[in-house]
Amino acid sequence: MSTRTKPEGKRPTRRAVVKGAAVTLGAAAFAKAVSPVAEFAEGLTVEQFLRRHYKELSEDDKREVLARIERDTEAEYGAACKVADPPPLPGVKFAYAINLSKCNGNGKCVEACHRENNHDRDTNQSYIRVLELEKGSMDLEKGNTTYDHAVPAEGKDYLPVQCQQCDAPPCTAVCPVEATWKEPDGIVVVDYDWCIGCRYCEAACPYHARRFNWKKPTIPADEVNPDQGLLSNRIRPQGVMEKCHFCLHRTREGRLPACAEACPTGARVFGNVADPASELRWILANKRVFVLKEELGTKPSFFYFFDD
Repeated sequence: MSTRTKPEGKRPTRRAVVKGAAVTLGAAAFAKAVSPVAEFAEGLTVEQFLRRHYKELSEDDKREVLARIERDTEAEYGAACKVADPPPLPGVKFAYAINLSKCNGNGKCVEACHRENNHDRDTNQSYIRVLELEKGSMDLEKGNTTYDHAVPAEGKDYLPVQCQQCDAPPCTAVCPVEATWKEPDGIVVVDYDWCIGCRYCEAACPYHARRFNWKKPTIPADEVNPDQGLLSNRIRPQGVMEKCHFCLHRTREGRLPACAEACPTGARVFGNVADPASELRWILANKRVFVLKEELGTKPSFFYFFDD
């Protein structure tokens, strides 16, 4: 059953959940927790605040939302853009594999993600972290993401980490308003207009792959990526969660994610795991692959391997 089908029953409203949180936390704690959301909400119209969940939007509703985002982007950032909403492709289950024998920590994937996804320039945000580890170590807690020396450094290994697009994602299970879910093509997405910024998903993710917008993103007009997706790289508002979405505005149109396209060493392999003839399936069948934190049972769609 497609996740785009209008669900049975009534979804919890953002207003109801926010009110419930206020009662549970107490006035002072609640005010502190939602202050970024409150600042953002001051700029919303009643219609925007009460907008229906993505899955409940009619095609006419969706066209209005896309047009509104395009108008707002031009008004707020001085950049014209085109926002689309490409649907999941039938018979496709996206997955990723990284050859750690080829990854040298150059960080081009991080930079490409930053530019492609219209991240805040002040914080230099990205959905990807490249961990520098002691050679032979898999202790992620001791990984260094702020190294600034020439790479590859002697005695070091490199491990890129981003959303693992889990088949059993703990992040979606904890969202009180169902603002995040897994699409039929394997991509876990966020409805930025429905998210209340409670950050439960951030706490639930064992891969530290979720990001919170503490402020309105700062992006110069000439750096705004105009090719945008409703559930992907549109400029996110203050006070909401965001995450890697496998560049669905690209991949659902037959292109590679920006990070894979930018990798100079060929370490990144992206494809359709449902296709027996794909390079990804060959890797899974012929290489000794592993996933991060397998013991947690999250069933990642993100694999790692070494050359034999």
